[in-house]
Amino acid sequence: MTSKSDRREFLRKSSKFLLLSGAASVAYASVAEGQPEKAPNYRMHDHWWGMVIDIDLCIGCGNCVRADKAENGVPLGPKYFRTWVERYHIPPGDLQHPEKEELPVVDSENGGFDGFKEKYKKGDGSKNFFVPKLCNQCSHSPCTQVCPVGATFESPDGVVLVDREYCLGCRYCIHACPYGCRYLHPETETADKCSLCYHRIVRGLTTACCEACPTGARRLVDLKDPNDPVHEFLKMHKVHVLKPQMATGAKVYYNALDGSVR
Repeated sequence: MTSKSDRREFLRKSSKFLLLSGAASVAYASVAEGQPEKAPNYRMHDHWWGMVIDIDLCIGCGNCVRADKAENGVPLGPKYFRTWVERYHIPPGDLQHPEKEELPVVDSENGGFDGFKEKYKKGDGSKNFFVPKLCNQCSHSPCTQVCPVGATFESPDGVVLVDREYCLGCRYCIHACPYGCRYLHPETETADKCSLCYHRIVRGLTTACCEACPTGARRLVDLKDPNDPVHEFLKMHKVHVLKPQMATGAKVYYNALDGSVR
């Protein structure tokens, strides 16, 4: 039996990508076989997963980051995140002297893992808000398009996944992601990112980050479920996706992304 490293080396040296035609289906089968037992009534084609993040409810506590690392074995340290939180500081404006206005400041020490220390004055007219970020689970994902062996692929229920057994560690998907949501795992040397806790949602659970959020700022949503409250929420709120000009079909929707409420 050939080892994982031997298979990678063979694929790297091969000049003909003969396995490309069936790579995605092979990769999906491999991941599916390794999944925890699904809920008895779970049917992939009945779901289309995404997430809603309400910026006005996020307090920057870092619970989501800590829960995600614990649930998915994400290495500790400032370089490795499946989800992280950024703080946006909007300085007070000067309408009489707009040329003196300061630019917004964005910080995310250790990805928000430890929360955020107060370092801005209160009552000076400035605003602070927090923006959680993660894989946007794009329906037209650039990462799946550039993977040479189909290790990055989209499941029938709309989740972009990575099969570590087939990943070459070539980093193409990391460079292709316009949201900076991927990293190379230092132990496996394969690409890693948010999987929407797929091993949980196929058993009828929510994601670890949503479960740990104390304010309900993050919500897993099923866009195919007509009874999911997400449909009413999208109608009643002005939501945005990150970098809409990229036309990736992102399925992570942000409410109050401009920080106007705060």
